[in-house]
Amino acid sequence: MSQVAEAHRYPCKQCGSDLAFAPGQTQLVCGHCGSVQEIESAAPRSRARALVEHDLRGGLADDLPDAAVEDVRSSSCPSCGAVVEFTGATHATLCPYCATPVVVDTGNHRHIKPQAVIPFVLTQEQARDELTRWLGSLWFAPNSLLEYTRKGRTMAGIYTPFWTFDAVTSSRYTGQRGEHYYETRTVTVNVNGRSERREEQVQKTRWYPASGEVARDFDDVLVMASGSLPKRLGDELTPWDLNALVPYSPDFLSGFQAEGYTVILADGHAEARERMQRVIEQDVRRDIGGDAQQISSLTTHHTDETFKHVLLPIWTAAYKYSGRSYQFLVNGQTGEVQGERPYSWWKIGFAILGAAIIVAGAVYLNDPSVFGLPRPSWMN
Repeated sequence: MSQVAEAHRYPCKQCGSDLAFAPGQTQLVCGHCGSVQEIESAAPRSRARALVEHDLRGGLADDLPDAAVEDVRSSSCPSCGAVVEFTGATHATLCPYCATPVVVDTGNHRHIKPQAVIPFVLTQEQARDELTRWLGSLWFAPNSLLEYTRKGRTMAGIYTPFWTFDAVTSSRYTGQRGEHYYETRTVTVNVNGRSERREEQVQKTRWYPASGEVARDFDDVLVMASGSLPKRLGDELTPWDLNALVPYSPDFLSGFQAEGYTVILADGHAEARERMQRVIEQDVRRDIGGDAQQISSLTTHHTDETFKHVLLPIWTAAYKYSGRSYQFLVNGQTGEVQGERPYSWWKIGFAILGAAIIVAGAVYLNDPSVFGLPRPSWMN
């Protein structure tokens, strides 16, 4: 039988208060008395178990072992669509992305268990510092945007679902190799109102048939499995050091939130295949060689396909400006920042006005008559 999600609450042995995972460490820490408890799955000898892969064919056919799946209580946020998971006796909470109240629906849902997790490395204060630096580098950003972070607004630490895919590929192709050569031709050009004949080099290309085979092993092609985060921002929140993955343990979730995946395995696999194909096409062009390449046909055979469901740490913040909400993401492992940024049209307007004044001043100093003004005596 599938396992039912357990409550991620860990009472302190010293005082009974809740323990929380300490970013950058391998411990649960009591915020009341400071007592610590080591997380066993974070030990180096345990990390190799995080690299165990599931057979992709079994996952796509919903034919994984019972130990690889679980029944979870979850509900979709009515505002942003995030899948919020509930543990223990909890029946209502706030969406971690948009703060909309979410109430658990009836029944359980069968999900593939997370196999591994990258624990949070950055604390909330460190993530806020990275966000503040990033916001400070933006041109024409509203002043209130920086004030938003300087006031110490709370950021949400969320473990976000991702898929990773492995595959061994071999590809056969046909195409053409282009080699450039140059011919000299005479052309007529206009120089200061006079026609002149000049010689110029014109590039041309000779094409030759090409065919062959390339092979590549793909390891941990990463696809975001969350539909609630802006895809562009999530995809660009790189790099991730996947060597830091450790076996999944609910200990790491203590004090944080975790989102259930909304991009199903089949859709994640399709996106991974597209990414693999772009890399294979680059391999083919290198194999064809020459100065230019054309690919006429490309057939790829995939074997030994496996996958993992992993959770990666992201700090999130939302800022509302002129009636619109803007979302910011901070990579909880590296500090990389991505976000949707607003513009202050007042600042842009003043910048344009300032530039216009500078240009007008330069024109006046060069020729005041442009403005219908007499030439000052000091210019004579």
